[in-house]
Parts: sequence; structure tokens; C-alpha cells
Amino acid sequence: MRPTEPVSGKPDWIARWQRVARRIRVPLGFVTAALYLFELWRRAPLPAAVAWSVALVVPGLWLRGYAAGYVKKNRELTQTGPYAFTRNPLYLGSMLMAAGFAVALLSWPVALVLAVGFFAIYVPVIASEERFLRATFPEFEAYCQRVPRLLPRLTATPDPGGSGTDGAFSFALYLRHREYNAAIGVALLYASLLLLRPVFGAIVHGLR
Repeated sequence: MRPTEPVSGKPDWIARWQRVARRIRVPLGFVTAALYLFELWRRAPLPAAVAWSVALVVPGLWLRGYAAGYVKKNRELTQTGPYAFTRNPLYLGSMLMAAGFAVALLSWPVALVLAVGFFAIYVPVIASEERFLRATFPEFEAYCQRVPRLLPRLTATPDPGGSGTDGAFSFALYLRHREYNAAIGVALLYASLLLLRPVFGAIVHGLR
């Protein structure tokens, strides 16, 4: 989605927060990666914790892929598929995946850094996207009344105006949004959980 500037042209809290988020995004990513590696070096992941993490990671990955097959960014207001349950299924899927890997490590520091990162980055992004949608699509306000911002409804809401996608998942859209990169990332992270610890052990043993 594309952010829109306030009518007055003066920076508001969304614009200011976005500038801060852009500045901290990369450093925060490095901090998270370093903390992840440190926690992995400090102790081996418990098999049970890794298994439990799948209960969060796989639904999150599925939700992102499912949403990617519906959304047509900047062209129409998607109200079908997962967007009939939550207005931000892509971000919800990312949060589930991040929570899953925090569970896999049983690490409160990693969980805290991830929570701070999501709050610092996604709050201004969602606010900016909603500003754009509200200014672009007249039906957005009614959509907000029916569908929650993040935590999903238990039942889907119908699209009363028949707007949005035709209701069918599009694999072409999934590929266009390159959502398969999320699956590749998940596979690499699980590979690191299984393989990096033995590598660290071999390095430490070799230095002795």
C-alpha cells in the first residue's frame, strides 16, 4: 500500500513514526539476528519446543500465502478470503511466525525484541495504509465496521457490495507477490535450528 500525506502537508505522528521506523528497521534486524545466534549458541533448542513452534509457524505461513492470493494492492479493496476475518492477515501471519520461532528457542529476550520490532514498525505502517485506503476507497469505513484490524473474527463477514476480488484464491497473485520467499525463509530458519548448534559445538571443540 502507498502512504498518503496529511492534507495540511505538515508531518504528523504517522509520518514521524515512519521515519523512525525506517531508520531502526535494519539495525533492529541485525540485533534480532545476533540475539538469535547467541541464544542458539548458548543452549540447544529443545525438540519439544521446536515441535510446538510448528503450531504457530505453519498457520502463520499459510495465512500469509492465503492472503497473498487475494490482495490486489492499490487497485481494489480486498474483502474476501482471509480479509473477511481480519483487515491485516499478512501482518498477523508474520506475527504468528515470529512468535513460533521465539517459542522454538524458549527465549524471552528474542520474544521481547520481536515484540518491540513489530510494534515500532507495523503500527505506523498499518496506520499509513489505512489512511491511503480510507482516502481511496469509499467503502473502507464500512469494511472497518465489520472486520477487525488485526485479531480475526471467528466467522467471515460477507462483502455486501460485491467489491474486492471475485472470492477465489489466485496462485498467480501468490507468485506475483513472491510469497514463496516466506516459505524459503521458514525452511532456512528451521535448518538453522537443527544444524547451527552442532556447527557451533564443532567450532568450540576445535578451538580447545
